[in-house]
Amino acid sequence: MLFLGTSAAMPTPERGLACTCIERSGEVLMFDAGEGAQMALARARLGWNRPMRIFVTHMHGDHCVGVLGLVQTMSLQHRTEALEVYGPEGIVEFVTASLRALDVIPPFPLAITAVSPGTVVEARGYDVMACRARHRVEAYSYLLAEHESPGRLDTARLEALGVPRGPLWGRLQSGEDVDVGGQAVRAADVTGPPRRGLRIGVSGDTRPTPELEEFFAGCDWLVFESTFSHELRQKALDTMHTTAREAGELAARARAKNLVLTHFSARHGDVTGLLAEARAAHASVVAAHDGMEIGV
Repeated sequence: MLFLGTSAAMPTPERGLACTCIERSGEVLMFDAGEGAQMALARARLGWNRPMRIFVTHMHGDHCVGVLGLVQTMSLQHRTEALEVYGPEGIVEFVTASLRALDVIPPFPLAITAVSPGTVVEARGYDVMACRARHRVEAYSYLLAEHESPGRLDTARLEALGVPRGPLWGRLQSGEDVDVGGQAVRAADVTGPPRRGLRIGVSGDTRPTPELEEFFAGCDWLVFESTFSHELRQKALDTMHTTAREAGELAARARAKNLVLTHFSARHGDVTGLLAEARAAHASVVAAHDGMEIGV
């Protein structure tokens, strides 16, 4: 998980606009693309021609304008891989009309889809779901849910059964029964219980809600906006954002294992106080910064 932009609506010299990436199996899943996302992607050296899906939480410029720069730069870099963009109602018109006005014709397949609550993407190894957030415009939070993976191989039992290392072990690991010297070896007999996949939630801009608490229940990692300190809670209420303390409280109620704070107002140059607020409610909290990478 790589944080390319961690500021709220106004960028600072240290923080760019909202952009969080998850790398898995050679693919990049990007959540929000604020202005300058292509520069942040270049600094991260994630490449211009990798499989990629972009999930926009809402149609505010600091979360979606970067899609245009990404498409233009990818076009200049002669991208050939398809690019998929998902977002609220209006995302299709915004991207297509803007690219037409800019005279950008992507040389790669570009699919743009308006989302609704529920499953957005069903892919090999994972799903991405959407839940309505509570912001000033139509907004969504997203959840990446990896599929279960086969249990670990019982190597001692495999050796006792005389199964040679190599392709047969791989077939058993994938759940396939094999034949060894006329003896059937069942995958279920030499593997442990299935392993639960990771669950990673990304809030976008929102007020805390019971629906999001349920949506993010049991997340391994929860990336949640923390625009303001709690002393500015009225400001958070007025602008439909979340304070760091509220983010920590929601993560605790949702039983999220780890919380990552992001989307900090430019007025909070030092986020130490925000981190302390969230940690008062949740034991495992980190504050994101541009370029921060978390191995998940």
